[in-house]
Amino acid sequence: MTGIYTTLVSKLLFPLHERLKKHDTVAIKKQLEKSQWLPKDKIIQAQSERLQQFLGNTLENVPYYKALFNELRLSPSDISSVDDLHKLPFLDKTTIRDNYTALKSCQAGVVSSFTTGGSSGTPLTFLLGNERVSHDVAEKWRATRWWDVDIGDKEIVAWGSPIELGAQDKVRIIRDKLFRSTLIPAFDMDENKLLGFIDQIQRIQPPMLFGYPSVFSLIAKLALTKKIDLTQLGIKVVFVTSERLYPYQREVIEKAFGAPVANGYGSRDAGFIAHQCPSGSMHISAEDLIVEIIDQDGKVVAEGEKGEIVVTHMATSDFPFIRYRTGDIAALDTKACACGRGLPVLKDIEGRTTDFVVAANGTMMHGLALIYILRELDGIEEFKIVQETKLHTRVEIVPAAGGSLSKELTETIITGFKTRLGDEVVIDVEIVTVIAAEKSGKFRYVISKVSS
Repeated sequence: MTGIYTTLVSKLLFPLHERLKKHDTVAIKKQLEKSQWLPKDKIIQAQSERLQQFLGNTLENVPYYKALFNELRLSPSDISSVDDLHKLPFLDKTTIRDNYTALKSCQAGVVSSFTTGGSSGTPLTFLLGNERVSHDVAEKWRATRWWDVDIGDKEIVAWGSPIELGAQDKVRIIRDKLFRSTLIPAFDMDENKLLGFIDQIQRIQPPMLFGYPSVFSLIAKLALTKKIDLTQLGIKVVFVTSERLYPYQREVIEKAFGAPVANGYGSRDAGFIAHQCPSGSMHISAEDLIVEIIDQDGKVVAEGEKGEIVVTHMATSDFPFIRYRTGDIAALDTKACACGRGLPVLKDIEGRTTDFVVAANGTMMHGLALIYILRELDGIEEFKIVQETKLHTRVEIVPAAGGSLSKELTETIITGFKTRLGDEVVIDVEIVTVIAAEKSGKFRYVISKVSS
């Protein structure tokens, strides 16, 4: 049952907040909550209709695409459906950097410059307007309500970006207090900080948690180790996003908090692509985003086959993202979700291609093949795997309880890695006191400088 204060926030204060920011969030959310129940074929049909309008607007107002369509001798009518998108080239980070000015619409309203965290390489700077922000917020809001929580319910947000944490001005602090959202700065964490986070969670008792899976898995692991019971706090759901969610992280989080983990997949540049519903499916925000899956040759694969995720975001009129390569791997599910929503489903999301490693013989495998070697060993608190070359991999290890790594354990790690990567591969095991986060504040457990 929704409380009086939550109702006040979700029905009055938050809509007023969005209206003052000139966002159409409330109207968009209402429409999304209706359209999600349409049959999949109706949603795809609406996608195609909106795509034509979006491309027509883009061709008329965006210099880069005006020149591109002329060069390819194409018109919006040549792309009458999602299936015709292959006629257009991909958009990638290099193209955006090289054509930054030309990608801005001449009809763009107020836009803000955003920069990705750069965890996969060089950061990307791009522009977002009120249209895109409104749709992003509405999509997240819709997904939040799937789990019987709403804006205005108490929440704790664990975020690690020092840039965003530094933006906590007085207005934002007041807003967060009104909306009952508490931010914990999950950056440069040690045991004392994690215990402080646990204390906040116990004191506030929020129905929902939101943040990086790495942060909540660390909190959960420490709570279980210290035998601190967090299962009776009334937490309904733990929303995780922005990083790859590993199965072992989901397991430890759900065990410690006694609540389900709801995964959210997306990025600052590509948008909120998919959210997990209580039935377990990752539903694509298909009213706004078109997702294609391509193979290594750039060809669109059939539903059910894995490949790289390519996104067309139709709420980016100010700075269009059309056929944008994310570098992430997944597949489109061929099965409908038991929840009854017609939104397409993304499955087998495996993170960036740099989360894969390459054996000496050229075989590519997911980093989980190496992660599970370490997860099964006692005496390891945290770790990070960096594949420098095909013939050299570094493993950073934080020993459990501040101890050391025995010679036998080190040899077990080296043997396990060589079994998967090749006997000729040099495996360096390095003892460290802490695993450093990326500049964005995120944690990456596998980094390959070989795969692409």
